[in-house]
Amino acid sequence: QVQLVESGGGLVQAGDSLRLSCAASGRTFSSRGMAWFRQAPGKEREFVAGISWSGGTTYADSVKGRFTISRDNAKNTVYLQMNSAKPEDTAVYYCAADRSVVRGLRTTVDAYEYWGQGTQVTVSS
Repeated sequence: QVQLVESGGGLVQAGDSLRLSCAASGRTFSSRGMAWFRQAPGKEREFVAGISWSGGTTYADSVKGRFTISRDNAKNTVYLQMNSAKPEDTAVYYCAADRSVVRGLRTTVDAYEYWGQGTQVTVSS
């Protein structure tokens, strides 16, 4: 079992930076791909960024060059550094852990079994 707790959300202005953190419990963290998804009101949950168990990363086109995902296996924590925030980044951000261990990085909701409670990010114009 993996439990995830996000933190770091809040209200920022367009162009500002914000860092989200996701603390994980369980002994398999370092063997799992981790990802950030987001969901805006009235929209489906969408992939934002992911990092594989081996450190490879991938990003949605909408955040490429602005967001950076990283992980610290010693702290069982994954981060999402958000720079140059835009109003369209406003959403609830969820941390997720892959249902399988030692797998290639995946970007679909159904690949992830463990989810945090979400943290609200609001970017004002």
